[in-house]
Amino acid sequence: MMTTLTGRCHCGNLSLRLETRHAPEELPVWTCDCSFCRLHGARTTSDPEGRVSIRVQDPAQLSRYRFGLATADFLVCRRCGVYVAAMIPADHKDGACANLNITALDAADRFTRSPVVAYPGESAAERLSSRRSNWTPVAALVEG
Repeated sequence: MMTTLTGRCHCGNLSLRLETRHAPEELPVWTCDCSFCRLHGARTTSDPEGRVSIRVQDPAQLSRYRFGLATADFLVCRRCGVYVAAMIPADHKDGACANLNITALDAADRFTRSPVVAYPGESAAERLSSRRSNWTPVAALVEG
């Protein structure tokens, strides 16, 4: 049975739809020790066997923030400031994949697993490989 989880930024400009065969209580929970994630209080999740759709109502209000090893775009609403997901864009051989900030999901309170710290000390190549293995395939990124 498929479970559909939805979420959005505070103003609704960025919205998420995750389709997964797992209940939120079963999905992994990660934290990251980088300053961006710590300052946002981010806990993230993904399902490599699921799929996520991301909708951007006003593309001018989407910030794609890259930092550190620059391996992913952090999707932040310029209007309300909420970080909803990190995404590796599609490239020549692989499709896009993402992990979702649990705090932006409507069912955030159902993610009960203890968080595991992700990405300590990885090189850019190791981080991309790890993310491609563990993050959710992006079924659609709709802008506008």
